[in-house]
Amino acid sequence: MDETRSETTARLFAARRDADTTERSRLDDELVRLNMRMAVDATRRFRGRGIPTDDLQQVAYVGLVKAVRGFDPERGHDFLSFAIPTIRGEVRRHFRDLGWMVRPPRSIQETQSKIIGCESELFQEHGRAPRPSEIARHLGIEVEAVVEALGASGCFAPASLDAPVGADEETLTQRLGGDDHGFDVAEARAVLAPLLARLTPRERTIVELRFFQGRTQSEIGREIGVTQMQVSRLLTRLMARMREELTVAHAA
Repeated sequence: MDETRSETTARLFAARRDADTTERSRLDDELVRLNMRMAVDATRRFRGRGIPTDDLQQVAYVGLVKAVRGFDPERGHDFLSFAIPTIRGEVRRHFRDLGWMVRPPRSIQETQSKIIGCESELFQEHGRAPRPSEIARHLGIEVEAVVEALGASGCFAPASLDAPVGADEETLTQRLGGDDHGFDVAEARAVLAPLLARLTPRERTIVELRFFQGRTQSEIGREIGVTQMQVSRLLTRLMARMREELTVAHAA
């Protein structure tokens, strides 16, 4: 019956325990080759974040080598539970050093380094992913600092505003709000309403014809039965009065 990858890995680690230096090196190489596919799969969540896939693969192999050399089968946990956080920690370290488009504060970067340094050990100790509280206790820092550092781990590259989001493939740009000119109109109406209410019927007619219908002074004159010159004087006095009333209203 053929062995599974996990079974073969466990057998090789058992043989490695009592091997001499030369044989241990050969077994290390065999363990790395056996688990290379697993290492690549462990980096899947980091793809498309600004680091070339080939570079991620090479970093994953570095993490795998470290995992093989650092794993202690005597602690009773499967190699996979130790290797994956070790590989991902190596990838996150690579991102921290080379992949940030916008770097977080130094305190967060330093906390991330500490988390990366202890994550594999805690994985092997607990046989599962460590909780933020367990990481904080191990490092002797506040849980909030751990949560903040973990939350910044995915900020390697900004999302494109033209990237499709959702099932309808609508882009982020299409979802952004634009200028609503209705706000300016609403504000103008709120300010001018009291002033317009105090105008005479003829003055309101002049304002409506000039500023709402865009009539010329000659057209307004014909509409209300006066000359163009009279319309010009009426508009000048009307605008001066409304401007003065508006100034007084703002001052109050």
